[in-house]
Amino acid sequence: MDSAFSLLDWFIFGGYFAILALSSYIFSRVRITSTREYFISANSMPMFAVAISVLATSQSAATFLGVPEYAYAHDFTFIGFYLSALVAVIFVAYVLIPKFYAMKAVTVYELLEKRYGEKAKKQAGVMFLVGRVLASGARLYIGSLAISMILFGDIAFIHIVISISILMFGALAYTYFGGVKSVILSDIIQAITYIGAGVAVLIFLYYSLENINILESLNEHNKLKLFDTSLDGNFSIIGLLSGWLLLNIAAFGLDQDMTQRVLSCKDEKEAAKSLVVSILLTIPVVLLFLSIGVLLFLFYQESSVVQNFEGEKITIFMYYILNEMPEGLRGLVTVGAIAAALSSTNSVLGAMASVAIEDIYKPWKLQRSHVDELHFVKASRNAVLFFALVLSLMAMLSYFWQRYSELPLISFVLGVMAFAYTGLLGVYFSAIFTSRGSSKTVPLALLGGFLSVLALQPYIFGITIGFSWQIVIGTIVAFTIMQIDKE
Repeated sequence: MDSAFSLLDWFIFGGYFAILALSSYIFSRVRITSTREYFISANSMPMFAVAISVLATSQSAATFLGVPEYAYAHDFTFIGFYLSALVAVIFVAYVLIPKFYAMKAVTVYELLEKRYGEKAKKQAGVMFLVGRVLASGARLYIGSLAISMILFGDIAFIHIVISISILMFGALAYTYFGGVKSVILSDIIQAITYIGAGVAVLIFLYYSLENINILESLNEHNKLKLFDTSLDGNFSIIGLLSGWLLLNIAAFGLDQDMTQRVLSCKDEKEAAKSLVVSILLTIPVVLLFLSIGVLLFLFYQESSVVQNFEGEKITIFMYYILNEMPEGLRGLVTVGAIAAALSSTNSVLGAMASVAIEDIYKPWKLQRSHVDELHFVKASRNAVLFFALVLSLMAMLSYFWQRYSELPLISFVLGVMAFAYTGLLGVYFSAIFTSRGSSKTVPLALLGGFLSVLALQPYIFGITIGFSWQIVIGTIVAFTIMQIDKE
């Protein structure tokens, strides 16, 4: 089948960007007078809108393409990760969120300032920023790869740069002027777009398998398994209740990228509801993309599939898009991938800017001179532009590193937030559940957690251990370091 974009595909593509342009203009027509309004909308966002925004933020282009890949190769057991997330957000909603709202926090790292001093807040903020540059830059690169393959039929560097620019300008259109309110409202559009694209693909795939008894065939190939009861599986019950649970607590409660929008609710009860509802909405969305994966398994089980594009390994969903997608549907899936990438990119710009300004720049500036709040609003927008540039450069660096280095950079940077999470988990658990720890042990614990997980990677010392156990070990190391000292 011809892989070029048809007129109908370009019409859908253009229509989507027309909607983006119009909605960004409408959402940005708001006067912002303080960083609190810019970063958490002065606690004015409705619960359901925040829940959908959290759903959209947790889904990236890597998820859009990667979840079907998991089901194609395995089964439905990946859904366990989100059942673990449901337990995690209940903990976050009733342990962490009340503490954030009690201190009227703009960033989650302000809790550490109250407990261990201003240096601890800055150190946690820097850990977040470094991790996010690497992780979100790599995610941006992966999203641009997918767009370049579909739009241009290749992955030439110039086309990767154009694809990165498309994503970044789309993200800036919402984030720069309107702040988090604009981002949350735009996430509703992105969620509808990529979920709609997923539903369309599922229906098309279902009817293309008209001569197959789908459930019987999936059952014969053990593709309907929901829970991994083994001791060493990727998403075993033990792993879901240990390392993956810790990872989800960190992602939804200690990562400003996710928690910023939750802090925009009017009170802690609405914030708690938004988190729980977001996961309840995410579970059927993930099941949708897992279903696409198992149907792709049936579609290709008799065929010889080479998941390769110009030397780049691609997911089965991308292979299907490039080789089987009819006109119209290809355009819809393209904007679905863009929507998934945009929803994770625009949020991270606001999150990184909030930490840079609220936790680092603002305290420093106010110690030296008195400036009005509008100065910090302008600084916040400048920070958004700065991080847009940094993430774009990181995405471009990923392109060259992946081609010319033996080191698995992409795997590393996609997991780097998990490396950072272990230190944050150890520090926060110490702050909340013990009276120990000090400003001296915070940087040691953050570094100790990171280095522990790094040392357990197979490309460092040849150690092979499940990722969920790496999270457990890193968190224990960081927590133990915090117990050494007492203020």
